[in-house]
Amino acid sequence: MKQFLKKNWKLILNVLTFGLLALAIFLVRHDIGRALQDLGRINAIALLLIIPLQFQNYAAYAHLYQEFLKILGRKLDFKLMYKVALEMNFVNHVFPSGGVSGFSYFAARLKPEGVTAAQSTLTQTMRFVLTFASYVFLLFIGLFLLALGGSASNMTILIACSLAFLTVFVIIAGTYIVSSKSRIKAAIKGLTQLVNKVLHVVRPSHPETISLKRVEKVGNETHENYKILKEKLPQLRTPFFYSTLANITELATIYVVYIAYGQYVNPGAVIIAYALANFAGLIAVLPGGIGVYEGLMAAVLVSAGVPAGLAISVTVMYRVINLALGLPVGYYFYHKAISTLGKTPDQLKQRA
Repeated sequence: MKQFLKKNWKLILNVLTFGLLALAIFLVRHDIGRALQDLGRINAIALLLIIPLQFQNYAAYAHLYQEFLKILGRKLDFKLMYKVALEMNFVNHVFPSGGVSGFSYFAARLKPEGVTAAQSTLTQTMRFVLTFASYVFLLFIGLFLLALGGSASNMTILIACSLAFLTVFVIIAGTYIVSSKSRIKAAIKGLTQLVNKVLHVVRPSHPETISLKRVEKVGNETHENYKILKEKLPQLRTPFFYSTLANITELATIYVVYIAYGQYVNPGAVIIAYALANFAGLIAVLPGGIGVYEGLMAAVLVSAGVPAGLAISVTVMYRVINLALGLPVGYYFYHKAISTLGKTPDQLKQRA
């Protein structure tokens, strides 16, 4: 069995990927149907603005990865990182792991480029940290805009303040842990043992599915990379700018859908709804947070004064178009990448 898995892991991965993608489409089949019905009554020209916005969105993530890896001493080509950004979007949406699958894939994808596991893990972690840190500023801008429009309800104020506090707390706690070798070792050991206990239930013959020594090695490297970051803290301004740009282009994409419907709602409601939906997407079990993402976003928009029917239609339309634009291209580059992973340069040359 082990030999079969070793020889056919790419085939199994492709079958699993298609299965998960089919599951994702099946779960939103009714939403896709409603979105297609709504196409007849929206401004298609305005909707085309989504394409350049999404192009810039992936470019922002590619620049974020590129600039952060440059801080760690790894200079990678922008074209490569743009492909990786598309692949990461596919992996994080299709595989139901709240973004965890992305960490593993990112490490495997950049290993041939000389990026260590600790560097790739730290880069992917900082992508989330910087993205959510920029949310804090955007959340308060959203509250200010809602207050100007007179639609800042107690519920939206509570949601915005809670998300801002949670983001700041997680960033401070994470920094506190990685700043000490002993603390990061204790945290990694506890987390690894907990995960192994859970996995041991379904894999009784494997008491240590995740190697503690290997994880501790990554933890030590992460601590060393943290010290590099601490010395080069001013250089984080550029990655932070690109994380903010990524958020702004995604928010603009949502707002373009409202324009296509001929509606001009308060941008503050869109900012807060988008932030909450993305936070919830991190812990959602289903691929891409399907159901949870749309439901929360629509609920927050309604609480901020957006008509329920409009909120649901726009949210569904945005999600369908967003996934339709990104997933096929992401899958193409993902499939192309995994077909070469693990091959030596001589093997790749012979295959070419």
